[in-house]
Amino acid sequence: MQPPLPDGIVAFVKRECPTCELVVPVLEELSKQLSLTVYTQDDPGFPQGIEARDDTSLELSWHHQIEAVPTLLRVEQGVEQERVLGWQRGEWETLTGVRGLGPGLPELRPGCGSLSVDPDRAPGLAARFGASQLRARRVELAMLEDEFETMVARGWSDGLPLVPPTPERVLAMLDGTTRKPDETLALVPPDLVECSVEKVAINAVMAGCKPEYLPLVLTALEAACTDEFNMHGLLATTMGVGPILIVNGPIRHALGMNSGKNALGQGNRANSTIGRALQLVIRNVGGGRPGEVDRATFGQPGKVGFCFAEDEEGSPWEPLSVSLGAKPGSNTVTLFAGEGPRTIVDQLSREPDSLARSLAVNLRALYHPKLLLGLDCLLVIGPEHARVFREAGWDRAKLLERLHELLQVPGKEFVRGADGIAEGMPEALKDKTLPKFRPGRPLIVHCGGGAGLFSVMIGGWAGGELGSQPVMREIRP
Repeated sequence: MQPPLPDGIVAFVKRECPTCELVVPVLEELSKQLSLTVYTQDDPGFPQGIEARDDTSLELSWHHQIEAVPTLLRVEQGVEQERVLGWQRGEWETLTGVRGLGPGLPELRPGCGSLSVDPDRAPGLAARFGASQLRARRVELAMLEDEFETMVARGWSDGLPLVPPTPERVLAMLDGTTRKPDETLALVPPDLVECSVEKVAINAVMAGCKPEYLPLVLTALEAACTDEFNMHGLLATTMGVGPILIVNGPIRHALGMNSGKNALGQGNRANSTIGRALQLVIRNVGGGRPGEVDRATFGQPGKVGFCFAEDEEGSPWEPLSVSLGAKPGSNTVTLFAGEGPRTIVDQLSREPDSLARSLAVNLRALYHPKLLLGLDCLLVIGPEHARVFREAGWDRAKLLERLHELLQVPGKEFVRGADGIAEGMPEALKDKTLPKFRPGRPLIVHCGGGAGLFSVMIGGWAGGELGSQPVMREIRP
């Protein structure tokens, strides 16, 4: 609870501030004419000649968000009505109603930073005075326990070291969003546990996120916990799939995300930690641990966390998010249930149809050449391949149409037993011709380094109502 301020005029000062020293005569004059209360941040004996109240704990300064000293406030019935930062004669006279203040002083003089916002003090003050908004259970460690080893031993880790979620770090993380810490976001599978913003913030700290990443992590969790995405199914399947996060909009640049060289790999903090934070929430809140509900036969490194940004500026097409219905320029995250990336090499095609054929023959082999329709796919087109389509005037729709044509497979090639391979589709379909993917697939996104005639295919899980559908959400602050 915020401690109240007394009614009247309230001033916050500190001895080490030259402007505070400068206005001491003004404060003395105001104390004779008005109800004035002075709080001092660093020296209970300052200012001399005025009975000041001790705020060396900085409790009042922190709760009332004092950013600079001197700060002058007018308070009525315990509620602040207005404030002035620094010394500004005209504004002090307006706030107090007293004219002729500080006749020998300069017209204005900026103040100094409040001790309550000092970078060395602020995190500790937040933990001391703001921790009451935190509701998560505190885990106390014994003196000789190593916090890093303990977090792993207690099963909170994905196998990599975690950042200890101290109250200071969690409160700093919560500053990254306008949402309330106790707001419930979703029921997290597989255990369907209620998850608050605070719990996500804790896991985001452990993952190594910055506070500005938190809105993206929150939105990704909401998307992951929808029936359409079917996170429970992703955990329970023996296939090695997990949530892949594709980010669109100006937020890519604001967070410093990578959409260029090594976009699907390591080295970028935002790319690496945002997807990891989502996976830690699924593990630590929802109970989705490998070897338990997570039944993947092999898994894949992307299950630690897989997140990247689309290179919208270099793309020959509209962003993925726009193709899925988002407004141009909006900040979005799209979740796709996918496995690890596989490179498609074509160094020689300079005509769009030749390149489309190269892509198709690789896509045909995804998972197995004789498995059709049931599986999804994300096709990541690299810049040099994208240039071939751009120069030929192929838009996304034309590429998808051509891929759909090229991926029509006659029944004699895909039925069980064909080519001496038992795997395949039912014998009853031998007279049919079927496409590798459902219409509108694969999803197409553009990113990657400018050198290298490569693209990437990422196999998805079962599509449609029985599997997982891509889910796109606009990112809330």
